[in-house]
Amino acid sequence: MTNLKLKGSWNEVKGKLKQKYGQLTDDDLAFAEGKQDEFLGRLQQKLGKSKEDLRREIESL
Repeated sequence: MTNLKLKGSWNEVKGKLKQKYGQLTDDDLAFAEGKQDEFLGRLQQKLGKSKEDLRREIESL
């Protein structure tokens, strides 16, 4: 699995995700270096999307 490639700052990406998915909390969007699978798993559980779909969506923001 490859690392997430983010465009811009994480705070900017986090804000865009919160706008698109109002049910996400700051805890859901807590991203720790080296724990991207855990992060994607939380989003997957909350949003019902696959990890690859979430990865593509986050990288496109």
